[in-house]
Amino acid sequence: MSLDGLVAALLADDDTADWPRRVPARLDTLLATMPLAARFGLRAAAHGIDVYATARTGRTLAALTAGERESVLGELAARPALLPLLDLIKVPVLLSAGTERMLQDGGSAPRTLLRKDPPLDLTPAHAWPARSTADAVVIGSGAGGAMAARTLAQAGLDVVVLEEGQHHSTESFGRRPPLERFTDLYRDGGATVAVGTPPLLLPMGRAVGGTTVVNSGTSYRTPEHVLSQWSKDFGFTLADGFDRHLDEVERTLRVATQPLDVLGGNGWVALAGARELGWQAAPLRRNAPGCQGSCQCVVGCPTGAKQSVRLSVLPDACTAGARIVTGARVERVLVDPDRPGGPRASGVRVRRSDGGFEILAPLVVVAAGALQSPPLLRRSGLGGHPRLGRNLSVHPATSIAGRFADPVTAWEGVLQSVGVEEYHRDGVLIEATATPPGMGSFVLPGLGGELRRELECADQLATLGAMIADRPSGRVLGRERMLLRYDLHRRDAGRLMRAVRAMGELLFAAGADEVLTGIPRTPRVRDLAELDAVLTGTSARHLHLSAYHPTGTVAAGASPQQCPADPAGRLRGVRGVLISDASVLPSCPQVNPQLTIMAAALAVAEEHLRS
Repeated sequence: MSLDGLVAALLADDDTADWPRRVPARLDTLLATMPLAARFGLRAAAHGIDVYATARTGRTLAALTAGERESVLGELAARPALLPLLDLIKVPVLLSAGTERMLQDGGSAPRTLLRKDPPLDLTPAHAWPARSTADAVVIGSGAGGAMAARTLAQAGLDVVVLEEGQHHSTESFGRRPPLERFTDLYRDGGATVAVGTPPLLLPMGRAVGGTTVVNSGTSYRTPEHVLSQWSKDFGFTLADGFDRHLDEVERTLRVATQPLDVLGGNGWVALAGARELGWQAAPLRRNAPGCQGSCQCVVGCPTGAKQSVRLSVLPDACTAGARIVTGARVERVLVDPDRPGGPRASGVRVRRSDGGFEILAPLVVVAAGALQSPPLLRRSGLGGHPRLGRNLSVHPATSIAGRFADPVTAWEGVLQSVGVEEYHRDGVLIEATATPPGMGSFVLPGLGGELRRELECADQLATLGAMIADRPSGRVLGRERMLLRYDLHRRDAGRLMRAVRAMGELLFAAGADEVLTGIPRTPRVRDLAELDAVLTGTSARHLHLSAYHPTGTVAAGASPQQCPADPAGRLRGVRGVLISDASVLPSCPQVNPQLTIMAAALAVAEEHLRS
């Protein structure tokens, strides 16, 4: 069915501007990249609203005047039970609307390409031979896979890297609007969802370079107390000497504190609020030398400043002889069950339209990510450990915004600019985070005319996000297709509520006239006392929640009963399979995890070479 009426109602299209009329076509394109359930759900909701409008007025939404559509939405919004559903519907609409408004305004300012991308040895899956051999096959080209591939190739092994996604150049990022890149760079169009109480949106990258292509570039070292806990409680011996591995990763990624000149208004607001409160805050350390503040990290840096592993690690691996196969979905790890000493990996089988191909190799490095590695191992007959796919942590996150009298223009400057660590020891990390218009996890309040006014005044908003160090409360199910289950722990729900309170306090201290809470039934507060009153009667289920950085689903450790992988990252029950991605981490690392994942992968690969 047509989405014209729904979009016109939500955006109060009164024919005074051209961009709202282009949103339905943009929304159709976005929905085509999403899972069937997401497409069906949005269209079913649109149909239900249309049926309601027809019952009330005798005409569909598209046939109503702007005022009549506003009246219909007002009646629906008056029913509290419908507010969360209406807010959910707004997410893809705002994604599409933000892009069309940005294009009408001339798009983002042109950026200078800092340097040409270094060469990679790339072969599409359809051109790979039906049977080949290698010393090692690495499944996944993200943070962990890239680091393992480089380490093994530089040690002289013949390495093939298999990547399900495609390769995208920096120049291609600069030629296309953010939303077009978003749908190409994220699995399921960014609509990966963990079902549970409450449901969580968990966007994951899929491209050469994995999620490092679409993350913020924030580069935290693993906290010492986390490493100590992993070593003491889990027997995670990879944590021993971890500083040396982190040093190497930081050197490779050229990590440095973000300079102030491109921090942007959003970061300055966070610093001002923290200074007023006496809180610990500073510009973040990032892997983006020469950053020009395009605020597009999450859809591929258009200047090449952010050192994703596509630019920093994989080129070194290819120089050492590694080859990368794109569009390669691994069907299964091949295992020879009759080898002396027990079952041993013998290679992989990759699916493609002509039936697939095999690469025979005595070493298989599984680095498909914490969400994809468990189903792959199950498809391979290697999913027998009772804890495989369990122990999932996801850094539950929420965001709020503050409205200021003067423009902030949050999307001009660094996307994730300032870290506020006042409550980090309590498991709450606040980061000043802005995105291209409409692409953040924060959802503007209101419907119809109210939402349209919010869109028109979005330059006055500063946005903060907070993620919490969660207890491992999820699991990855499925074989052919992944299914996520995650139920927020009561302790973590309390942390999220404290995070909202802290972010509100920070924004008011910085001079915000009002704070947009992200809570559908009370979307605005004017002071901290009002925010406290709202939070007293609210639970975490009422927040706009998302999640990032899944870890722990093939955890390494000393206990054969608790950990599917041994302390060196070797999968138990089979020889020749290494785990080299976020799934190998025993628990939530409590910070943005790219450095931690890469250091762990380096440790796994080096330990294998020593054995």
